[in-house]
Amino acid sequence: MRKGPLCLMLVTLSIMAPAHGEETTEGGSSTPLSLSAGSQITELQQRLKASEQQREELSKQLQSADTARESAQLARLRQENQRLKLQLKEAQASPLPRLLTDQQQWFVTGAGVALLALLCGIFASGASRKRRQWLN
Repeated sequence: MRKGPLCLMLVTLSIMAPAHGEETTEGGSSTPLSLSAGSQITELQQRLKASEQQREELSKQLQSADTARESAQLARLRQENQRLKLQLKEAQASPLPRLLTDQQQWFVTGAGVALLALLCGIFASGASRKRRQWLN
């Protein structure tokens, strides 16, 4: 144990001990210290039992809430799994498999547009090719 909390505890006990040494009740008769301590102990034991029961009830509620959340998540995952199985069956059942992926389709489309622009440029310049010379 550290010396700081130990010293603090000893000082507190030395100050509080004379104050609790002579307790009087309002009825004029004093109760012995051991009887009040015994009643406090039984009261604290009852409170401890009640707290333990509450803790057990709360832990059961927490476990049931966890199971409910997990079951909801499990149901969602099962639905998603069924949906993916259906998509897989549909993809396998289609007679023509896809030849190109989306990225490849965009590449082919871009190449077609470039080729079309090249052909338009060739035909727009005219059929006869004349060599143009720069005039100095």
